Amino acid sequence: MCPPPPTVALNLTGWFAKPKPTPLPTPKQRSGERLKVLHLSDVHLDPRYATGAEANCSSGTCCRANKPNPLSPNSALLPAPRFGAYHCDTPLSLTLSGLEAIPVLTGTNGSGFAWTLYTGDMVSHDPDNQLSRRYSILYGLFKRMLGSGPLYAALGNHDSYNQAQDAPHSLGGALAQQFSWNYDHVASLWEHEQWLPQSAVQLARSHYSAYMVRRADGLRVISLNTDLWYRANYFNYINMTNPDNSGMLRFLTDELQDAEDAGDRVWIMGHVLTGWDGTNPLRNPTNLFYQIVDRYSPHVIANIFFGHTHEDQMNIFYTNNATEMTSEAATAVSWIGPSLTPNNNLNSGFRVYEVDSATFEIMDAHTWKSDVDSFPALDPQVEFGPTYSYEYNTREAYGGGIRGWSADDPLNATWWHLVTEAMEAGSSLVTTFNTFQGKSSVQTPPCVGDCIAAKVCYIRSGSAPIAMQNCKQGFGSVQ
Repeated sequence: MCPPPPTVALNLTGWFAKPKPTPLPTPKQRSGERLKVLHLSDVHLDPRYATGAEANCSSGTCCRANKPNPLSPNSALLPAPRFGAYHCDTPLSLTLSGLEAIPVLTGTNGSGFAWTLYTGDMVSHDPDNQLSRRYSILYGLFKRMLGSGPLYAALGNHDSYNQAQDAPHSLGGALAQQFSWNYDHVASLWEHEQWLPQSAVQLARSHYSAYMVRRADGLRVISLNTDLWYRANYFNYINMTNPDNSGMLRFLTDELQDAEDAGDRVWIMGHVLTGWDGTNPLRNPTNLFYQIVDRYSPHVIANIFFGHTHEDQMNIFYTNNATEMTSEAATAVSWIGPSLTPNNNLNSGFRVYEVDSATFEIMDAHTWKSDVDSFPALDPQVEFGPTYSYEYNTREAYGGGIRGWSADDPLNATWWHLVTEAMEAGSSLVTTFNTFQGKSSVQTPPCVGDCIAAKVCYIRSGSAPIAMQNCKQGFGSVQ
């Protein structure tokens, strides 16, 4: 492919309805009441998963009857366990085990979560000729197994057909509407499960499945369709010098301005992350997203959430396009949630946040994982499924060396920047982060040498241009 165009200089005159308030509004007082919020991502259910098929094929998604290892075409060298394998997407048995374990392990049995975030990708990794509009969507299963409380979902690149493709309205005519069937479909499902009010359903139908929900407690949840800044979306290569060819970021800005005017707090969610090592999103849209986050943080945007990489990662956003990376300049964070699928070389996992009910800051976070390396030992019995065990507490894992930070202070951008300073002071904390990035998988390679500085740089890179300019490439993934 041709190289992407460089990041264009942004003319933000007229983009924002109002300048950033100076001084910022007085922050709300924390209530001391904590809500439990579940973050699920990247289930990638594989209805073609075949127990006993080759789990170490040479290409594509393994654990399929039609994917033998060329070295042993008639028998599997590594038979696929019933509950999943490292090079495969998620069998129904692992999906059910995870959803069954979540309420019990998190203490929400019967009560449900205050709300759940699902940051996209229900569908397995398949070529387009093996997919269709009828492929699996699991929202009804979530509704039945996770208890009460709404689920707010974002469309993943594997929740579109053709995969990752979404056409901007600016194309005009039938070309602009060719994926409207999908927005109508998912919006109808969210409405059927009674997760979204009618106003949000209508927004989702007309804004590429993006919507805003204003909850009764004053939090606004804004869900974006991040295919519109994803490298794999062919339609994003039309008029690339326009950082908002779809109008998605104009929609986001308008919603944030409404929230600022009303004194509300906002959570933003999507699938494809904006930064980290910069290999997933396009530069120009994420550059504009970064400036929007700067404008509306920290007084409006409380948190940002993504998925997509299948790994446990984090990004910090700073003022003035990260020209100064200090604890004082850190304004927002994006939490990149671990996947339920083990694909590739990862354990299966999920996370629960403790959220202050007034400020909607994250006060603590808890991550669970299931050891995929142990799954072969569960065969051939079917009575007992895989175990999900507590992996780590975010505050305890990273905050032991953060001076002046009490249990009543949030895990916000300032805290995370101080964590990166502790990482620079001692590489053992980077080793800890690297282990958790792969959900404690035995397949996760160690982070040594140049990887150590690169990891810190990725954490501090909330947009593709910042990552590409500042960070040594090649250490973004543990897969």
